[in-house]
This record gives sequence, structure tokens and C-alpha cells, in this order.
Amino acid sequence: MAGQTAAEIINHHMTNLSIGEGFYSLHIDTLFFSILLGSLFCWWMRRMALRSLQHVENNEPPSFAANVAEVIFEFIDGTIKDFFGKSRADIGSLAFTIFCWVLLWNVMDMIPVDFLPSVAAQFGIHHLKIVPSTDANTTFALSITVITLTYIYLFKNYKPLGFIKALGGHPFEAKSLLGQIILYPLNLALKIVEDLAKVISLSLRLFGNLFAGELVFILIAFLPWFVQFIPGGVWIIFHILIVVLQAYVAMVLSVVYLSMTEPHH
Repeated sequence: MAGQTAAEIINHHMTNLSIGEGFYSLHIDTLFFSILLGSLFCWWMRRMALRSLQHVENNEPPSFAANVAEVIFEFIDGTIKDFFGKSRADIGSLAFTIFCWVLLWNVMDMIPVDFLPSVAAQFGIHHLKIVPSTDANTTFALSITVITLTYIYLFKNYKPLGFIKALGGHPFEAKSLLGQIILYPLNLALKIVEDLAKVISLSLRLFGNLFAGELVFILIAFLPWFVQFIPGGVWIIFHILIVVLQAYVAMVLSVVYLSMTEPHH
């Protein structure tokens, strides 16, 4: 990239490998790394489950990795109990997947910014973003999926008539049927605005934090090599907290939104 300005280098690093244009473009690198990390997550969890069964059968202590998986599971199960009052296999599996998958997305940000893109360039791939959570398409897909699930669970919990009533029953309530009918369009409009705000907030919170973190790493890479380790070391320690915290926030908000579909709310 000799001869390029800092702005051109940043733009190059933050450009996805894609096919198509505009709304119909596909970000190949985002899809590849998301599927790869999701597959690794499934493989690791299956491996841990099988090893745990073997350890139980042989009366052996669990491995460190199995202990880590169990701690994460119990932590998320405790979060589910706080909001639902009991363990929920359906919500728990979703929350566990969101936390681990988003965490793996974010951990990719710890790899040196130019390492994998430089390797890819040797094969003629000139654009490569390796952090799925720095792609707004990924984070919006996650948030839209979660909000769509809230409608599915709302329908499941309230049945057809209750579902229709729940969509337009708040925040303004009326005791008479006529009052409910009059206020329904306003409540429904507010419900739509509320859910759009949830989609935007859940997606942009994750995207913004990871995009900014990636940008800081790129800016640090502009410094002379013999001083990069000072700001780089400080930032990577701080960024470890961001990586874990954003995965936790995405998981908790998803659980909160789903818990709001329960009848007792």
C-alpha cells in the first residue's frame, strides 16, 4: 500500500469483500467468518459435551475447557432465571448461542489488523474484513432476528386474539371497548416505533463499539513499529473488556426483550 494516504489505507481495511452492488450485495468475508466461527462453536460445544460424559463415566475431574463451558452455561442460565423465574431451554440455548457467537466475532478483532488481509492479498483477494461485528449487516441481522422472535413468542403466549390486543394495548389503556378501539392505532404505532428503536439500538451498540475498536487498531498501526506496543498493549487490554462486555450486553438485551413477551409482564 505504498504511496497511499492514511484515509485510503483506512478505507481499504474497512471495505468488505463483496459481490453485487447496493442492497443486493453480499459480504463474502462476513459470511465466511460468521459461518466458520459458528461451526467452530458447535464443534467445540459438542466436543466438551462428549468429554464431560466420558469424565463422569470414568469418575474423572472435568477439563479446564469443560469447566469454562460449564461456567458460561451456568452464568447464562442464572440470567434466564432472573428474568423468567426458571430455567428455559429454548431461551437459554438462544442466549448461549448469541453470547458465544458474538464473543467469537469480537475476538477476531484481537488479531493484528493487517495479518489475514495480507495473507489474502497473496491469493488475489484485495479486501478482507475479518470481524463480522464490524459489519452493520451482521449486527442488524442479529437484532432483527431477536425482535422477530419476540413477535413469535408474543403470538405463542397470547394466542391470536391476545396477540392482536397485546400489540396495541400499551402504553395508553382504556377500560371501555370503545376507548380501546380508539387508542389502538396510536398504541400500535408506538409499538412499531419501540421495536424499531430496539432493532437499531441492539445492532448499532455492538457495531459502533467494535467498528471504533477496529479503527483504533488501524490508527495505532500507523505508528512506528518500535512504539506500537505501548498504545497497542494498553488498548488491547481495554478492548478485551469491550469484546466480552458487548457479547454480554447483546445476550442480556435479547433475553430482556424476550422476557417482555411473557404474560406476567
